[in-house]
Amino acid sequence: MIQTKPIYRVMKHQARQVIIKTAEKNGISWRDNCQVLEQSPAKSLLSQITNPNVTYPDYYLLPFHAYDEGNLCWQAAFEAMSATQSLGLRIWKNENLTWEVAQERLRNSFHDILDSYSPPIVNNILDIGCGVGVSTKTLHSYYQKRQDNLSVQTIGLDLSPYMLAVAKVTDENQEIDWKHGLAEGTEFEDNSFDVVTLQFILHELPRQATKAIFQEIRRILRPGGVLGIVDNNPGSKVIQNLPAALFLLMKSTEPWSDDYYTFDVEKALIELGFDYQITLPSDPRHRTIVATKSEALHSYGMIYN
Repeated sequence: MIQTKPIYRVMKHQARQVIIKTAEKNGISWRDNCQVLEQSPAKSLLSQITNPNVTYPDYYLLPFHAYDEGNLCWQAAFEAMSATQSLGLRIWKNENLTWEVAQERLRNSFHDILDSYSPPIVNNILDIGCGVGVSTKTLHSYYQKRQDNLSVQTIGLDLSPYMLAVAKVTDENQEIDWKHGLAEGTEFEDNSFDVVTLQFILHELPRQATKAIFQEIRRILRPGGVLGIVDNNPGSKVIQNLPAALFLLMKSTEPWSDDYYTFDVEKALIELGFDYQITLPSDPRHRTIVATKSEALHSYGMIYN
């Protein structure tokens, strides 16, 4: 059905309307938020933030999130903030939470698990697939507070310069460095980061791309550093019990869903040389996966491929 264009267009429209209506019903000013960003300096930042050497992989050029251009357009970038705000509301839809409370609960559940495996002192953080920077800003703030405001250098990396322009223009404290580049080839030096995160990114990737990104993360992660992943939980009762029609609707905006739901993430991490630590349900819909880079391997001078 998804491969049939007329049907796909209808499904995409319906999926989009569900997202917008859910947001506005719960106090998120979707259209107003877009208008504010439309009138912001974001568009003027595009050429400044775009890396002309980036070649977009084929998997990234497919339509997804109900946008024909995927994340490579202003509409996707201007709506991403509202879509992110509504994410938590879908998790705890029966608790009558404000989107602010739901968002804080969503982020803290991930941060608290990640923190249990993080180095005592975190100096450098990389948030891969940062989008408009909501995940990056909250991650940066968490570790700043955790270390009594000790300076933390945080980078948000994304393939969409449109998203990054919005991230930069909404970064009130201008404490984060926003980078346009490939997760599979970041060009950062070996052993550069104490914490690397992939937040709600894997379900948007084919497994081969995920494996390539894992390899790159292992290269740039410091010995003793931690990789934190949060994403849809295939074992979640909420997801398992979704009506078939709703699940199909969700898949219509996520071309790599089938690949993600059949991909053994933990096995891939182990095979690629990580020290797999734990997988925990971090909320009713999502799971957090944590892996670390062994200090022992580094101390014996082993070479990482």
